[in-house]
Amino acid sequence: MSILAERTNEPTAPRWASIDWRTVETTVRRLQERIYRATERGERRRARGLQQLLVRASSAKLLAIRRVTQENQGKHTAGIDGVVCDTPEARAALFRSGLSLQGYQPLPVRRVYIPKSDGRRRPLGIPM
Repeated sequence: MSILAERTNEPTAPRWASIDWRTVETTVRRLQERIYRATERGERRRARGLQQLLVRASSAKLLAIRRVTQENQGKHTAGIDGVVCDTPEARAALFRSGLSLQGYQPLPVRRVYIPKSDGRRRPLGIPM
């Protein structure tokens, strides 16, 4: 199955076992390299557009799901939502749900200063 780096509004559910992971990884890596080159050349507008393409790409979403649910050491530990995706069907359902960042607002971070041994203070951000 060939997954390209296209923008997706309605992801189609691939059969997890039939995904060509080498193609997926190559596609994501190529986009990351393009972002790097655009940033090095100072092309901020192009880099921003490529970043948005990467966030919306099916390949990036598939690779993220694979890394978190299969390759990660804590793959059997539930996340903040309390869900563990152990089966290929659960992973495909997670992909189908969209993983959209639209409307996402990060929680504020509380800044606390921790004293150091030399008398200075080190800042620490605590998510609320």
